[in-house]
Amino acid sequence: MGPDCLNVPSNKLGFTSDLTSNRILFIIFLLLYLCSVLGNGLTIILIYLDSHLHIPMYFFLSILSSLDIVYVTTTIPQMLVHLLSNSKLMSFEGCWLQMYVFSALGISECILFVVMAYDRYVAICFPLRYMLILNWDVCVRLVVGTCGSGLFFSLVHTFFTMNLPFCGPNMINHYFCESPSVRVLACMDTYITEMVDLVLSILMIVGSLSLILVSYVCITLAIFKIKSTQSLYKAFSTCASHLTVVTLFFAPAIYIYMRPTSSYNPERDKQISLFYNVFTALLNPVVYSLRNKDIKVAFIKVIVRNRVV
Repeated sequence: MGPDCLNVPSNKLGFTSDLTSNRILFIIFLLLYLCSVLGNGLTIILIYLDSHLHIPMYFFLSILSSLDIVYVTTTIPQMLVHLLSNSKLMSFEGCWLQMYVFSALGISECILFVVMAYDRYVAICFPLRYMLILNWDVCVRLVVGTCGSGLFFSLVHTFFTMNLPFCGPNMINHYFCESPSVRVLACMDTYITEMVDLVLSILMIVGSLSLILVSYVCITLAIFKIKSTQSLYKAFSTCASHLTVVTLFFAPAIYIYMRPTSSYNPERDKQISLFYNVFTALLNPVVYSLRNKDIKVAFIKVIVRNRVV
């Protein structure tokens, strides 16, 4: 794997080599994957079907759900196959592609969380001008810019990592091809690659988190000026939901990507990466949808409409 052994496949160790444990993990991750896909898929469908949800907030939520579906699909199905298979081989090209797509989706979600925080800022601080400021042209441009940035910065990140020389044995101690777990296999100094990843992490993770915090400081100041108890509760509820997901996504990502290779701990890192890869995708529809009155109403409408038909 790498320039000196480009066509040599890699072998992923996964979580454990015990067959019984692998079968149990297969069932657990299969259920988590199905719940993530079904939950996010249902959110997208409800937003599409209910015209009352055709506002920027739910448009961005549908984009987040779409990203989450692809995000978990990039890693979990292959992990499920490897849990039941004796062979855990993966081609260099497959590893390259998985790392690129996973990173692109992760970076896109970082930026999308900033966009969603800005959406809440405009909705709470400028409610009468909400649809004027965030018109559909602006919304589409924000989403295109978000995805475009993810694709570009992921290309830089993946190129520097996968262009390292890997002299074998190419045993990736992880359940998917993630940069830190691949980088430790390099048979040369990875300082430059680490610095590139650190700069990208500061820009994407710390930069995004800083903008989100600034947005919520402004939102908090605006919330305390609200006199209506119901409006105050609704504003706090919406913001709390967003901040919960943001914390679960950014905290483990900061730990994984903003530290030197020397502190790499494969067993611990595999568990931590599950938070921003699997659990956030599972919790997003729960936090944003099940606790959201508008989504519940839309779901009831769909059920009633189908019964009538």
